Amino acid sequence: MVRKNEIGNGYPLCKAVASDIESKRVIPLYCEAYSHSAYDVKSENDQIFKAIDTIFKHIGARGIHAIDRGGDRGVIFEKYLKRDKPIRFVIRLRDRDLIHRGKRRNCCVMAKVLPTPYESVLIIYDEGKEKRRKVQYNAVAVKLPHYDNKLYFVVVRGFGIKPMMLLTSCTVDIYKKESIWRIVEYYLARWKCDESYRYIKQCYNLEDIRVRSYISIRNIVVLVLAVSYFAAVYIGQGIKLKMLIERIFLVSKRFFGVPSFFNYAVADGIYNLLYPDKTALQGIKPNSIDDFQLRFKFG
Repeated sequence: MVRKNEIGNGYPLCKAVASDIESKRVIPLYCEAYSHSAYDVKSENDQIFKAIDTIFKHIGARGIHAIDRGGDRGVIFEKYLKRDKPIRFVIRLRDRDLIHRGKRRNCCVMAKVLPTPYESVLIIYDEGKEKRRKVQYNAVAVKLPHYDNKLYFVVVRGFGIKPMMLLTSCTVDIYKKESIWRIVEYYLARWKCDESYRYIKQCYNLEDIRVRSYISIRNIVVLVLAVSYFAAVYIGQGIKLKMLIERIFLVSKRFFGVPSFFNYAVADGIYNLLYPDKTALQGIKPNSIDDFQLRFKFG
């Protein structure tokens, strides 16, 4: 068991999920386990690029890529900006120089002195209690050194001791409160994605995989991604699946309401439905037996 601020042995996961600021649904898009000792793994940056390229291949330029402070890397900005059509992104900054009004300035220094006249109130639910938090924010037009792309630097106060600094390639009207707040919402939607990571690890015991090879670990991770995608996307679409989801919620033992991240209840319900059956799927016989073996392409 690895506690907070501790480093344990294991394999890193490169994961991406999709969400909408108006929806509670989180859709898994990409998840891959890898090892730095593997012959085909060059670096963490290459794994991130692989995920970005895979997502871009399937959905194109739709959506906005929101990344935490780990995305504050020169190679990632180069990946996003040096394209025929730059990808829209919102990345949280750690410590970086920006060009503002023709002068090179440190983002941390700018965040300290930038006025934040706009204010919004967030309603946060903590342990079943409703809490209100005021946040102040503002934005200015900037550029990155050695780039001509027009970017926007958004500063938000109220989430901690230090202001939150965001850099975005999305168009922002710095004189309109709603336009600036929209960028903040894009990044806050990423927090729902963090909940998705915890959900995958806790509900599917992803940190307790017991296999004997690196390839098996990678395959299990893909299977878990497929299951979580089914739970997030397909359950509830058809009539039969709507009945299934009602049954799943009924046996999930969450009598005091489904949490905001409803996939927890789905996972609990599926577990409670299948746990009493010790024979698995042995009693189900297909009408005909195919003469080929089904397999995943990653096998």
